[in-house]
Amino acid sequence: MTAAERLYYERRAAEYDDWYLGTGLFQQRIRPGWSEEVRALQGVLAALRLPSVLDIACGTGFLSASLDAHVVGLDQSASMLAIAANRIPGAVFVRGDALHLPFRTNVFECLMAAHFYGHLDNNARTLFLNEARRVAKSVLVIDAAKRDDVPFEEHQERVLKDGSRHMVYKRYFTPERLMAEIGTGRILYSGRWFVAVLA
Repeated sequence: MTAAERLYYERRAAEYDDWYLGTGLFQQRIRPGWSEEVRALQGVLAALRLPSVLDIACGTGFLSASLDAHVVGLDQSASMLAIAANRIPGAVFVRGDALHLPFRTNVFECLMAAHFYGHLDNNARTLFLNEARRVAKSVLVIDAAKRDDVPFEEHQERVLKDGSRHMVYKRYFTPERLMAEIGTGRILYSGRWFVAVLA
């Protein structure tokens, strides 16, 4: 992640949940079925029975709060981690690099990456998957679903409440394409907005 991208996520922390909740700058966006899919995805996570989950690029802990597991969250943003720690008091949060994980081999049952994998270029994807498979027995990736109105990949300009503008690389996935990249497994969720694959 570049310095500019790190700055973007640090500055976005206070308004990050607006994306999930449809508040703030997202209040006027037309996203049919969005709220229902967010709740469905939370339900899928709540139903998993995993003793331990490492949530990579955990952000504010919005999704990992649904897990019935011992959660360790890792993020590069101190502001994101502060919000996550307040949201999930029983979890452990670590500031670090998702491509160079500070954990022993096979220490977690599952590694979860929600809306992180789709921001990685080819080299970063290879590093991430090698690290994910090293520290965890399984890998759960949640990301944006491929829709007819978006390309498979693009560079997006994102605007924050303070008016600052940031460029972000973004990919979209069918469940099959995501599974082909991360490994054989099962599709946990497939909707208009989200896909989730456990490999």
